[in-house]
Parts: sequence; structure tokens; C-alpha cells
Amino acid sequence: MKIGIIGAGKWGEALKSALLQKNNEVLIASVTNRTSPALSSLSEVLNCEYIIISISTQHTYEWLKNNFVFNNQKILVASKGIDLKTHKFLNEIYEEFIPSSNLAYLSGPSFAKEVKEALPTALVINSINKELSYLFMQLFPPFIKTYASDDVIGAEIAGAYKNVIAIASGVCEALNLGNNARAALITRGLAEMSRFGLFFGAKMESFLGLSGVGDLFLTATSTLSRNYRVGYGLGGGKKIEEILKELGEVAEGVPTAKAIVEIAKEKNLYTPIANEVNEIINGKNAKESLFKLLERNKKEEF
Repeated sequence: MKIGIIGAGKWGEALKSALLQKNNEVLIASVTNRTSPALSSLSEVLNCEYIIISISTQHTYEWLKNNFVFNNQKILVASKGIDLKTHKFLNEIYEEFIPSSNLAYLSGPSFAKEVKEALPTALVINSINKELSYLFMQLFPPFIKTYASDDVIGAEIAGAYKNVIAIASGVCEALNLGNNARAALITRGLAEMSRFGLFFGAKMESFLGLSGVGDLFLTATSTLSRNYRVGYGLGGGKKIEEILKELGEVAEGVPTAKAIVEIAKEKNLYTPIANEVNEIINGKNAKESLFKLLERNKKEEF
């Protein structure tokens, strides 16, 4: 198949490497005006029937508005996050420009480095159009086992929220609080993001599967995770501006934390971990935040 990828960052390049192993023809275009013999023009990529888009969530709306031309392409969104300005999930943004039946969303545990090295993983292709999910599934190589799901909003919220929990996990590690504390934090993070997702109509199964626990455990336990490294820096006393400069990459958990807190306030939702992560990003002492979580009123687990 001929496939176009928009977004030539680490994830876009990793997806290109993986798709080439299935003898696909893969074109990739940058959204940052990079020039390279390995890059195709945006117009060439937009002419492909199958397109994978991997660009920052916070720039998605403006990019689509200014660059995208719909010509019945089949689109697989490979980004995660919540738009800070509008509080919209990615599917809501894309559906302003593309019919929902032409849209699918990639989720699950997938560090770009390991995908590029052809190490095995399993991912989910989420779409209200089951036929579209299966069409995209056939494009992936054998080392990536793919599943289909129609729970688009569940995948979107899990993929966004897990980055916030990963920041909290990095803080926990930097403070040397131990494995017990980190396991408890991640587990309560899963409960928090599930509760948030169910409010918006997500299915509980998504949070218990690859899109939820799969991606959460990966992102919240490894230094390969950008958001985990952000939390580790915050726990070590660094300012967020310094951390992001050193990182040199987008860490979607930072704007997503703020978006979740603002949405939770609007909808009267209980998001204690996201609240404290947002406070730490804004300069609150990390130890104080974690102690605040521990001091909450006694209640039943479920």
C-alpha cells in the first residue's frame, strides 16, 4: 500500500520504519519546514489514500485549518492529548475537518525507539468504522499485533491522561519514595483516569486494556518516557522551563494536566492527582503535593 505520514518527529519516523517492513510504500512530510532528501512534500503525502498524522496536539487545529485538504483520505491519528485552548479531545478537532467514518486513532504501549528497533508490541486502532480499523490493521508488520475497538473517546482520554500520571510517577521516583508508593500512585491514577473517561462515555474495557493500563504502565515506569522525565526533573527541584528546554521535545502531559484540571472544574469531576501535577508544574513543592494526596479523607477504594 502507499501510505503518507505527516509529522517527521521520532514517532513519525518510527512508524515509517515499521510500515516499510510490510513492503508498503511510505512517504513522510515534516510540519516544521525541514528539508531532506528523505522527506516528501506535503502535497505528495496528502495525495495518498492512507495517511497517518503525528503532530503535536496543541498545534493540531491550526495545522488542519491552514494545511489540510480532505479528498476522501483514510486518516489514522497517532497523537495523544487534549487541546488546552478549547478543551477538545483530538477526535472532536479532527471531526471538524474530516468525517468520523474516515478517522481512526492509534493507541497502546509504543515507545518510538522500540518500534523503530522492531521490538514487539500490541496496539489498538480505534474507529467508529470497523472496516476502516481492519484496513489500517493490515498495514502493520507482524511485530506489531493490532486490535480493533470502536471506543474512540476511551482511547483518546486514556492516551492523554496517562501522560499526566507519568509525570506524577517521575516525581515519585525522584523523591525516592520507593516501589510501593509508585505502584499505588499508578493504580490510583488508573482509577482517576477511568472515572474521568466514564463521565464522557468511554468504556471501562478500554482502561483495562492496551489503551489504558498497557500504555499507562509503560509511560509511567520508564525513563524512555518524556513525561516521566519531566516529573523526575520536577521532583528534583528543577523549573518546568528548564526541564522542557533540556528535553527538546514535546511533553503533552504538561498542557494536558492543565486542560484536565480546567475541565474537571467545569464538570465538577474529582481529579486529585492531575490537580497536584498541575500545581507542581506551576511551582508547588513536590513533597507537599504528595503528602496532600496521602492526607485525603479516609474512604472505600471503590
